[in-house]
Amino acid sequence: MSANRRQFLLSSGALLVASAWPGIVYSQTEPRRGGVLNVHLGSEQRILNPSLRASTGVYIVTSKIIESLVDLDADGRPVPQLATSWTTSADGKTITFKLREGVKWHDGKPFTSSDVQYNALELWKKQLNFATALQLYLHAVDTPDAHTVVFRYERPMPLDLLLRALADLGYVVPRHVFEGKNVLENPANTAPIGTGPYRFVEYQRGQYIIAERNPNYWRKGLPYLDRVVWRIITDKSAATAAIETGQIQLSAYSQLSLADLDRLRKNPKFDVRSKGLEANVFNNTVEFNFRRKELADVRVRRAIVHAIDIDFFIQNFLYGLGKPASGPIPSTSSFFPKGSKPPYPFDTKRAESLLDEAGYKRGRGGVRFSLKLVPIQNGEDVPLLATFIQQSLEQVGIKVEIVQYDIAGALNAVYKDNTFDIATGWHQYRGDPAVSTTVWYRSGSPAGAPWTNQYGWKSDKVDKLIDDAATEIDANKRRALYGEWVKTVNDELPIWMATEREFYSVVSRNVHNSHNNARWPSSSWHDTWINA
Repeated sequence: MSANRRQFLLSSGALLVASAWPGIVYSQTEPRRGGVLNVHLGSEQRILNPSLRASTGVYIVTSKIIESLVDLDADGRPVPQLATSWTTSADGKTITFKLREGVKWHDGKPFTSSDVQYNALELWKKQLNFATALQLYLHAVDTPDAHTVVFRYERPMPLDLLLRALADLGYVVPRHVFEGKNVLENPANTAPIGTGPYRFVEYQRGQYIIAERNPNYWRKGLPYLDRVVWRIITDKSAATAAIETGQIQLSAYSQLSLADLDRLRKNPKFDVRSKGLEANVFNNTVEFNFRRKELADVRVRRAIVHAIDIDFFIQNFLYGLGKPASGPIPSTSSFFPKGSKPPYPFDTKRAESLLDEAGYKRGRGGVRFSLKLVPIQNGEDVPLLATFIQQSLEQVGIKVEIVQYDIAGALNAVYKDNTFDIATGWHQYRGDPAVSTTVWYRSGSPAGAPWTNQYGWKSDKVDKLIDDAATEIDANKRRALYGEWVKTVNDELPIWMATEREFYSVVSRNVHNSHNNARWPSSSWHDTWINA
């Protein structure tokens, strides 16, 4: 790309906002064509393929370029995207999708059922971190014609579960670009080719990603925007300054500091909101490495949780934005076990007693043993929680060393190399426990897959409950199985879901048709427009 073109792509959005920023922001009822939406990206993305990596950091970029079979509406219900309709057999083992006709990849080749077949069997089932468990019993995908695809399962697959999952775990990349090549090293992982409203243009590491309007998009007359520019700004103060000066118009998924989110609520130029992100409730996590003998003892894990005053942390460090979690299923979910409460309330005396009972008495200097803590830095609260854990555990005789990595290094340390004792990060609940939650507990995920059970822990009972619930098509029985599962994992405590929280976006009021579905930052933005 020429220097002049690059400069234009990057600067025109800022000029557009600068022209509208002085004075009162006016409203415009008819969508306006053109313009650039500048978006905050808080961390470097080493991969831009949502068929290989399920992550909001990936979705916020490539869901505009690559599309999934279904999306969600404002109420979180599945709606057609690349798939136009679906049916299921009475036994739940055969699910048929009709695909949208006339759709083309950005390189001009037609989108067909063969593409879906390849993604389902070779990427979702074998590579995609959450989908490997979801698609465990998928044994065949038939393509009777170019626009029909039939998923065949060894065990029943609840249709509601699959549809909800496919919004996040059903992105489709072109078979002809990936087949027969090294999937993990394919150049299209960082220069994506899709069917979406925007086409990839350029990725400058540490600076920006650019996508421009797809003139052949299957939604006729859309998108409205000329281009989207994601600006990589890792410093939260700099990102806040950029949105206040109009250099960016959107920061989603709580990427700004909590203090700035609280302050910007009072600024009439911005909308600070959790509506439009309801599909992605999240938890702060504490993960244990069972290869460490102390942590393999459930009494020690329970003691650690009892020693941490998580309510104090929420009120004093998170501006009260959240509450202590009752387990891996949030209270907003229809699967939440009624009456559930946080299972291990703050109680240092109980923590001390459990550690003594486990045989880890205080030694020299009052220290029982030492642990290495790795924060997976999804947000500013993660290192804060790491420090809070360090200080809390010191009170009960556990010395904690915090080891800092960038997010890629932390993911490797925790999920690939297992060079950690405890880790803190985020878990996202995506509407159904089987989408992206039970995979944190079930054994058998591919080695190194991030945000999955890589802890050296295995429970046949938990595996069976997970599999039975994921293949139960009777809704009441399914809820009961998840209730038993929650009770079991809360008791065994392989992972502690410490908080229950919502994401927030900050968006300029110049941006229209934003946050109009339950996962808007991860949706296509085909109908989004901005004032001139």
